[in-house]
Amino acid sequence: MGEVDPAFIQALEHRPKNDSIEAENIPLIDLSPLINASNADDLARLVAEIGNACENWGFFQVINHGVSSESREKIELASKKFFALPKEEKKKVSRDEVNPFGYYETEHTKNVRDWKEVFDYTVQNPTVFPVSHEPDDKELKEFFNQWLHNLPELREACEEHAEEIQKLGFKLLELIALSLGLRKDRLNGYFKDQTSRIRLNYYPPCPAPNLTLGVGRHKDGGALTILAQDDVGGLEVKRKSDGEWILVKPTPDAYIINVGDIIQVWSNDKYESIEHRAKVNSEKERFSIPFFFNPAHYTWVEPLKELINEQTPAKYKGYNWGKFRTARTRSNFKKLDVVNLQISHFRI
Repeated sequence: MGEVDPAFIQALEHRPKNDSIEAENIPLIDLSPLINASNADDLARLVAEIGNACENWGFFQVINHGVSSESREKIELASKKFFALPKEEKKKVSRDEVNPFGYYETEHTKNVRDWKEVFDYTVQNPTVFPVSHEPDDKELKEFFNQWLHNLPELREACEEHAEEIQKLGFKLLELIALSLGLRKDRLNGYFKDQTSRIRLNYYPPCPAPNLTLGVGRHKDGGALTILAQDDVGGLEVKRKSDGEWILVKPTPDAYIINVGDIIQVWSNDKYESIEHRAKVNSEKERFSIPFFFNPAHYTWVEPLKELINEQTPAKYKGYNWGKFRTARTRSNFKKLDVVNLQISHFRI
């Protein structure tokens, strides 16, 4: 199988299996009632489908979502062009601890190096974040995107995709609010100064796909993730019913949606952020594009007051999203001696 750096090798219990179970039953939801003016019954059925998917899986796929296939094709092509560039060219826009947006090839998940290269860019440019994770440090900083001058189509495709995909994000956010019995726009205000970002993922062929992972097991810390994956596939989801790792089979033109930690806290555990990971392939390269839909840095995340009462008290203490995200980002650049910050640390 060839040699790989020990930094990439997963602990025995976290290595992928050769015979993944394919997820024929991850919910596939048709959003056309939203796109076409439909009657109240169709919309109510759609809201119920979204609620069931969030509660039982934490993951689902959507079709007829309103994102143009042209926009997706453009960003996929630009992504392939970018990652095909020589390493020294890509490193001209490297991200680091000073600016978290740009190219990176040594990311760690759960303190094990991922078999991938990434390019991150922010949706709202610039994006404001706290400078440090320390609670008493009030200093803020503006972070800007970095673009290669000799690949202008990358910036054009990325900015166009950001415009379209965030519209889908708000549609899904409203459906989730309705499914929780809230008014449609209940969650929208948290995203006025959003800290959302988009990542281009490149997973090269790996000589030891049984020892490594493209992305190690993790839960997403934000509100929602909207993922475009290519036809190679590799995303695995930990099924709630039995803890088995399930391979999400690519569906043409679909986006894969997963609930993040923030919605788990807002819903007071009614909806759960689910562990997932990405396998790599010994023969094929793989590309994917996740959109991480995240609120303003100053958002105070806690169970929504409409969803707590004497029978169902709050299960989490509140926390500041910007500080939480800044703390989590530290582990991308260095191997930490402690477990990275999780919402479980705020559980009452």
